[in-house]
Amino acid sequence: MIRWRLRGAIARAAAMQGPRPVVLSGPSGAGKSTLLKKLLKDYENIFGFSVSHTTRKPRPGEVNGKDYHFVTREEMQKEIDAGEFIEHAEFSGNMYGTSKGAVQAVQAQNQICVLDIDIQGVKNIKKTDLNPIYISVQPPSIDILEKRLRDRQTETEEGLLKRLTAARVDLELSKEPGLFDVVIINDDLEKAYSELKETLLEEIKKTQESRKS
Repeated sequence: MIRWRLRGAIARAAAMQGPRPVVLSGPSGAGKSTLLKKLLKDYENIFGFSVSHTTRKPRPGEVNGKDYHFVTREEMQKEIDAGEFIEHAEFSGNMYGTSKGAVQAVQAQNQICVLDIDIQGVKNIKKTDLNPIYISVQPPSIDILEKRLRDRQTETEEGLLKRLTAARVDLELSKEPGLFDVVIINDDLEKAYSELKETLLEEIKKTQESRKS
């Protein structure tokens, strides 16, 4: 028991001493995943992706443990009840969440942990001591967002309408003063990516310098 507690204390200390995490939020179709992929490609050893848990089924091409930890509702609820999640929410009948272990695993590698979180999750994280950089990625308009979602061809009409409704709520809630440190309107991918890098430049430099010492 003492040994287990010691390991837990070391893990918590590592998480606290690691680089400041980044919370990336925004409605589905805003372009978060595309920006994340560019960021992780350009700074492969600097950023680490926090792998979220979900009870939804994998989409074509998604890999368990890489895109998401795909679990049953019973498994996820058990971990939530045990206090193992930083945040969790339910959308379209599926649960999503970020475990403490997922963040600690990235920080222990001296990497900036990136969390892709919805607006409910952002508000939940605000209640914790995680202290991340909060960034909102938003579409230029709901019409453009709808076109992007339809072009994906991954949703039923019912599912798409639910996402659009959620997006409208998301964008309205994101106007709350102080909720985000930076809001990026993704109407041009390269411009949006440039804004994202500029926002994170100081933390990137800190992480690079800490590795040299």
